[in-house]
Amino acid sequence: MALVDADYKFIWLSVGSYGSASDSQIFRDSELRPMLEDGTLDLPPPSPLPNGETDIPYFLIGDDAFPLRSWMMKPYSRKRLDHDERIFNYRLSRARRIVENAFGILAMRFQILIGTMQQLPETVDLIVLSCTTLHNLLRIRKRADLQLFADEEDNNHNLIEGQWRQGAQLTDGDPGYQRNFGNAAGIDQRNYLKNYFNSEAGAVDWQENMI
Repeated sequence: MALVDADYKFIWLSVGSYGSASDSQIFRDSELRPMLEDGTLDLPPPSPLPNGETDIPYFLIGDDAFPLRSWMMKPYSRKRLDHDERIFNYRLSRARRIVENAFGILAMRFQILIGTMQQLPETVDLIVLSCTTLHNLLRIRKRADLQLFADEEDNNHNLIEGQWRQGAQLTDGDPGYQRNFGNAAGIDQRNYLKNYFNSEAGAVDWQENMI
């Protein structure tokens, strides 16, 4: 399990979990969750969104394996979503594409990560950590490579698939979907973001064509 920033770099990793462990279990047992819950992760202070007036906490983006909190946003998952909820999900999925690309580029560059490694568990952990460190270093020193590897959008904001999608890819772990209901702060923040993305202040002019 890993956190990826907006620049395709890995900024936190949890390696060495049992293969049978789901994403929700790994996150629940990690040192990351209590730091998010008690505010000791040293995130920047809340600040307004562009053209907004309300201070919003910095947050992560996840899926239904994770709890809805002010520090963790995830899509609306009901079968029948209204217009504004579908806009929110589109905007969130567009941001999540960065994470998908980071893992895809990592696997393309370091194909030892694809398949089973015939190594001791401790050695596998070191290999994974080394690969992500080298990935981050290449992201800093060879920034032009991103245009070759990562997804892009055309002038109408339709997806142009990146080079990483042409090869073998990492397999997803078991998300371990559970009844991860949101708390009041998480629900309120998601609703605020939904309204913001559907307002003049936060809308982008192509989003109506994407739902």
